[in-house]
Amino acid sequence: MPSTPRPVAEHKQSEEYLARRQLKQGSAGWLLLAGLGVSYVVSGDYSGWNFGLGHGGFGGLAIAAVIIAAMYLALVLGMAELSSALPAAGGGYTFARRALGPWGGFATGTAILIEYSIAPAAIATFIGAYVESLGLFGIQNGWWVYLVAYAIFIGIHLSGVGEALKVMFVITAVALVGLLVFAIAAAGSFEVANLTDIAPTDAAGASSLLPYGYLGIWAAIPFAIWFFLAIEGVPLAAEETANPERNVPRGIIAAMGVLLVTCVSVLVLATGAGGAAAMSESGNPLVEALGSSTAATVVNYIGLAGLIASFFSIIYAYSRQLFALSRAGYLPTALSVTNSRKAPTLALIVPGLIGFALSLTGKGDLLLNMAVFGAAVSYVLMMVSHIVLRRREPTMPRPYRTPGGIATTGFALVIASLAVIATFLVDTIAALCCLGVFALFLVYFALVSRHRLVTNSPDEEFAMLAQAEKGLT
Repeated sequence: MPSTPRPVAEHKQSEEYLARRQLKQGSAGWLLLAGLGVSYVVSGDYSGWNFGLGHGGFGGLAIAAVIIAAMYLALVLGMAELSSALPAAGGGYTFARRALGPWGGFATGTAILIEYSIAPAAIATFIGAYVESLGLFGIQNGWWVYLVAYAIFIGIHLSGVGEALKVMFVITAVALVGLLVFAIAAAGSFEVANLTDIAPTDAAGASSLLPYGYLGIWAAIPFAIWFFLAIEGVPLAAEETANPERNVPRGIIAAMGVLLVTCVSVLVLATGAGGAAAMSESGNPLVEALGSSTAATVVNYIGLAGLIASFFSIIYAYSRQLFALSRAGYLPTALSVTNSRKAPTLALIVPGLIGFALSLTGKGDLLLNMAVFGAAVSYVLMMVSHIVLRRREPTMPRPYRTPGGIATTGFALVIASLAVIATFLVDTIAALCCLGVFALFLVYFALVSRHRLVTNSPDEEFAMLAQAEKGLT
């Protein structure tokens, strides 16, 4: 990918253009951002990760989880630096735009958009499974649950970011209480033998701990990612945050600390209480791990809150990523127009319609793998961006600096690259479909939008400023 691509035509839009594309500033501090980071991910503790048991067994998934947790910690530390230096609503797209030019910026933003458009569809199917297991209103088919969920939560987002973030924070707090209730109840039913109740196959290196052998570790990586998937969306709130240079890094690092604790607790206790074999096929593993107890009923209801928290917050994330790409001209500019409450209307609605259509497949595990593909590609590009900016612009102001520098983000880059490959191991067709969509976006950029970039959008101005400073030196 060229480092200094040359768009055919960039142009400056009017003040009226930007005025119609303004987000509400100063709506969040670091605590709300930490809550946002946890809410992105918390549904992954309630459902989704457990399908990795069917690909790697407990040992394979546990090893994959350790590797992925280390990758995400390195990724978060790298993004904390980037977000402190380049606080804008584009998040990863903004970082890559500065480091890799318009092609790299658009590729990164597209990968993130694929992730955030598909992840809510996967979560919607898990919400349907929880609703059906609760027997609410006699529901036996989840399709209209998906529709109601999209309609209600997109509607709340349209009312404004301040209200949405506060609702997210409350729902996330409830979800964390549910995980605490689960951990206490599951500890009493924990049996070591349950961790290894999947019969070993004849794969290389197969054992009771690694029933699918060494390759099972690699195949479990996409599901281990579900424990942390989407935390990288915290910087997307930069333009709506007070003192983003300070609060975004604090928020994303605090969220990562909470998620490390929940990952270990859920993986060990759910598998140990319910058994690896049973959990590997469950749509609501925490509930089934507790059997028919009162605690199971409590966790089932609260688990629904956890799924809703992530569903709700990732809608926020996809809208901000689409908003930033549209405002800068990479995608149709009509998608970035905001309403009277400073919420991007079409950026909320259009991906919601796509996600609802995908949720009708009912294939939560398949959609999960597709979302992971987009995420892993974006991680590769963001970590390359960190390394490039450290080398090319060592004097760029960085209120927060990544411990370990490029060694830290280099590690995340290697693991993220392996994760991209792992998505093809789990479901080659799903990964190829995502790759095809990614390619179509790049074709659109090549033929259409690279001729229409808006130079005075905030994300493009960051890049223009870098070029100006480079010219002066």
